[in-house]
Amino acid sequence: MRVEERLMRYVQFETTSDPSSTTVPSTAVQKDFAEVLAAEMRAMGLANVRVSDTGYVYGTCKSNTTKKVPSFGLIAHMDTAPDYSGKNVKPRLICNYDGSDLWLSDTVVTKVDEFPAMKQYIGKDIIVTDGSTLLGADDKAGIAEILTMVEYLLDHPEIEHGDIQIGFTPDEEIGRGADHFDVPGFGAEFAYTVDGGMIHGVTDETFNAAEAKVTVYGVAVHPGSAKDVMINSLNVAQEFHHLLPHISRPEHTEGREGFYHLDSMSGNCELTHMSYIIRNHDLNQLEEMKKQMEQNAALINDRYEKQVVELKLRDQYKNMKELLNEVPHVCELANRAVARAGYTVVNEPARGGTDGSTLTFMGLPCPNLGTGSSNHHGRHEVACVQDMEKMVQILLNLVEEVVNL
Repeated sequence: MRVEERLMRYVQFETTSDPSSTTVPSTAVQKDFAEVLAAEMRAMGLANVRVSDTGYVYGTCKSNTTKKVPSFGLIAHMDTAPDYSGKNVKPRLICNYDGSDLWLSDTVVTKVDEFPAMKQYIGKDIIVTDGSTLLGADDKAGIAEILTMVEYLLDHPEIEHGDIQIGFTPDEEIGRGADHFDVPGFGAEFAYTVDGGMIHGVTDETFNAAEAKVTVYGVAVHPGSAKDVMINSLNVAQEFHHLLPHISRPEHTEGREGFYHLDSMSGNCELTHMSYIIRNHDLNQLEEMKKQMEQNAALINDRYEKQVVELKLRDQYKNMKELLNEVPHVCELANRAVARAGYTVVNEPARGGTDGSTLTFMGLPCPNLGTGSSNHHGRHEVACVQDMEKMVQILLNLVEEVVNL
């Protein structure tokens, strides 16, 4: 099956994850898709295929060589982001894209000046939506590329390779993708997540990440008799937010600059909830950012002479760079695989995280590779057929690099 055929089939399965859910996986539809993938993997001839109780899919493309070759893994995630609907996705193939503004429907248009990544697809074939949903190439393109590569290996036994471990995870989009990953049972010495944009990128660096939950307690009273009594939690919440540096918001940062992102806010005069994500590539700077939030909460509480602001901080993941530096050959193999496909390798730090961040700290070194898609998490998402085909070739190159290690 061609890689684009796989993607167009996979995206029609709803797999949106749910950050408010306490189940694993967070939505039952992910488990349904896991069983579909497992059945396909068994039909292809992969060994040791299983779906865990928590919705993780595992399988092995068995070695066909007598060489001593390290076992390595390829990983992608099954869920799509809850930022936009992933139900009833209707993928559409556009051949020889001409670079103009692209009408997804009568009312929805992908404008090139708003989405400049579209320029890289001129003259290529692209897959888009009908404008009512996201596409789901993040990360079903990664799944399609991995399984297309494996199918090619199984159809061409003359290509020498060692054990290749395959893993598909749920709930990556809500930050839980690696929480229940069976690293010992996976059986790989190192791995690669296939979950990014540009196919010439090899990511070995991510943010250090934390979240902050802020609860503001107010005192509600009739506004006509509110003097010296009312504490409007909505106003206090704004006070707290504006104590954080304006220049350290996502819309004002780039590269290795960290940020505070107010992700959600809801409330009334009596009670307000705010949720932040905090990001920095430098761990010491992240700790300083967390201290800033603590100081701001203390300042407001001192001003009101009671606990008006309650702050709860939680670390989420760490920058995998420090551990990947200890095993440089893992990224070097990927760099060579990308270069052999004719690209200049880009090793830019990711302004985000991947399952690989957590897996690396769980003992499975795991940089990230691209998929050939862009404009993720919304209805303007796009995947490029030729880039996906190139990614399959890069994965085949990687297999050869590992067997010749």
